[in-house]
Amino acid sequence: MKQFYPLLITSLLLSLNGVQAQEEFPLWKTNIPGQLINSEVKEFYEGGTSETDVLRVHQVVKPTLRMFLASKEKTNGAAVLICPGGGYKILAIDHEGYKIAKWLNSFGISAFVLKSRLPDDRIMVNKSVGPLQDAQKAMRIIRQNAQKWNIDPQKIGVLGFSAGGHLAASLSTHYDAEVYPNDNIFSARPDFSILVYPVISFQNELTHGGSRTNLLGTSPSQEEIDYFSNELQINQDTPPALLIHSIDDEIVPFENSIAYLKELKKQGITTELHAFSDGGHGYGLGNWGTHSMWSKNAENWLTTLFKNK
Repeated sequence: MKQFYPLLITSLLLSLNGVQAQEEFPLWKTNIPGQLINSEVKEFYEGGTSETDVLRVHQVVKPTLRMFLASKEKTNGAAVLICPGGGYKILAIDHEGYKIAKWLNSFGISAFVLKSRLPDDRIMVNKSVGPLQDAQKAMRIIRQNAQKWNIDPQKIGVLGFSAGGHLAASLSTHYDAEVYPNDNIFSARPDFSILVYPVISFQNELTHGGSRTNLLGTSPSQEEIDYFSNELQINQDTPPALLIHSIDDEIVPFENSIAYLKELKKQGITTELHAFSDGGHGYGLGNWGTHSMWSKNAENWLTTLFKNK
């Protein structure tokens, strides 16, 4: 049953547990590339009634960016585009989006939560590139407005969870793919990536079946599978990556992260993997186990990365 909680969502978007939400704006000012108009497809929210009830966004038709700028007193000039997970079926917009923005703001990093379109033949000419179009556009918007938002255009990264990790890795490996008309003035390449329990590969032995089916359909060609298996798309220009995964993840095998790590190492690209014994899948910032330390690991990794820039 579809549910909508207007009071909850209004309160969440205004306060976000003490973080003042800033501007949310449409990603595309005019026509959305490859858009099909279908009045029957409408965005809706469900869940979010408790700490264990994940707030989920369905059927995103008009993608947006929600901006959380770090305070002037704390900012270090870095920014991160956040891609929530959800199997390319929904977006876990709070615990893998807004709460992540709060954490990044706490140590001086500005954050932008991407509410990307979800693959849907009813509203897209080619659903396989819809999310990547939105991710590329979001990165270009952040870089284009870097001076205005007090951001260093060479310290803009991407962070993704689960299928959002696949989107973040796709942006890291397909940032220059011409998936929509653009003037190429501003690069869509992330300067770094943080991939948390990510879907990396669409190969049968590694992938999360739901993510692959939702993005590519039930009978993708091997060429399509290879193209969106991001470990096969790494080259010397792929940005540095921090990989976070739990060994006991039964949804997305941690071998996804290992596959990405191996290929980054072959190319001599800075990378680091934290494989935790506990946590499973979908924990956001973490619960009580060893995996809950990943955010501190990430903060340390970013500090070191910025020092070396």
